[in-house]
Amino acid sequence: MSTIKLETPLTFDKIKDLKSGDQVLLSGVIYTARDAAHKRFIEALDKGEKMPFDVKNQVIYYVGPTPTKPGFAFGSGGPTTSYRMDAYTPRLIEEGLIGMIGKGKRSDTVKEALKGRAVYFAAVGGAAALIGNCVKKAEIIAYEDLQSEAVRRLEVENLPIIVVNDIHGNDLYIQGPQEYLKEKE
Repeated sequence: MSTIKLETPLTFDKIKDLKSGDQVLLSGVIYTARDAAHKRFIEALDKGEKMPFDVKNQVIYYVGPTPTKPGFAFGSGGPTTSYRMDAYTPRLIEEGLIGMIGKGKRSDTVKEALKGRAVYFAAVGGAAALIGNCVKKAEIIAYEDLQSEAVRRLEVENLPIIVVNDIHGNDLYIQGPQEYLKEKE
């Protein structure tokens, strides 16, 4: 299987042919946000206010990095469990969010919202230092009071991720084990 190189911002044309299980190296600008920031995003939208960044065609990485060591742009950055953002994700997809990076399964509601519109990627848990090294520049852009969970704008280079849920309704967490069992037979 070959690795697909993608650059942000993502567009429908860039994600339409992705399939669950595809290995991707992502480069460009992405944003970080966890559940506390997501809650604030939705509260702002409900009040008719803008989010701290235009979410259209953007990717949010669910991460709360460790403190940054001298000489580095970012601390270790392993993915956060994604279901914690599930209550907020469909609304952000409606606003144009096209990609999310995290770990673990998504709810049926999120998987339905992804169909035809957005893709969910997994970053490998346990590879936080490797992921941190892919970040070339990082700056806090909102909610500094959330400390490690503040919203950051990251510039990444060859961030290794895997497509879990594609726009066609496929789910690697369901299909992967099924394919494995077929191969064992």
